[in-house]
Amino acid sequence: MIVLSVGMPRAGSGWHYNLIHDLMETTGCADARDIREKYKLQSVLTEVNCNIGVLSARRLAMVTIPALTGNTFVIKAHAGPTSASRLLASLGVLRITYIYRDPRDAMLSAFDYGQRALAKGRPNAFSHLSDFEKSVDFMMEYVHIWERWMGEKNVLIARYEDLLTNYDVESTKLVSYLKLDADKPEVHAVIEKYRPGANDSQQGLHFYKGKIGRFRDAYTSEQQGVLLEKLDGYLARMGYEK
Repeated sequence: MIVLSVGMPRAGSGWHYNLIHDLMETTGCADARDIREKYKLQSVLTEVNCNIGVLSARRLAMVTIPALTGNTFVIKAHAGPTSASRLLASLGVLRITYIYRDPRDAMLSAFDYGQRALAKGRPNAFSHLSDFEKSVDFMMEYVHIWERWMGEKNVLIARYEDLLTNYDVESTKLVSYLKLDADKPEVHAVIEKYRPGANDSQQGLHFYKGKIGRFRDAYTSEQQGVLLEKLDGYLARMGYEK
């Protein structure tokens, strides 16, 4: 089986992936990085978190081969659902989680992260977001992807804000969805490891500031007006106030 951890960019998706990865590791399942090496999947599963990119039939078929030989592992994506991902989920080969965040905060985080990397001379996937307009266009693509995931069946949906402020409830949902034994000491240890603020040197959370509603101080009233117009009809369904 493959556990697919999908997320809106800068929405705690790295945190969610690492939590899921380590929870599944308590079952003795394979590390996706080892699967990548063993099955020569470097061109399909990239980056530290084994990001599959688009959920195309070809890519999913390639990662399904090790799953069908008895391996269970966790991979990551930011892409939208496809007929191929839907088929594999219906067959029980793919178990999918999806996390999102207020797109206004996610957009600000993406811009800041990209510009920080650029200033250090190490541009990343967000460094092309050089202004507000480009950031809006970028984030709207992922809002449309959010809408598609919300229409999928058998997907565990989580919000970054809920994971941050109501961690016990959200982690319990995740453990149940993954069909793990919540009473196992190993599972409990992983939950505590990724609890927000568990320690000062916490690794694996993958966010720089992570503050809820930071966009309200960072964007001008005019920019916030543009966002409200762009996100009209989305924010309420996502569970966010204007």
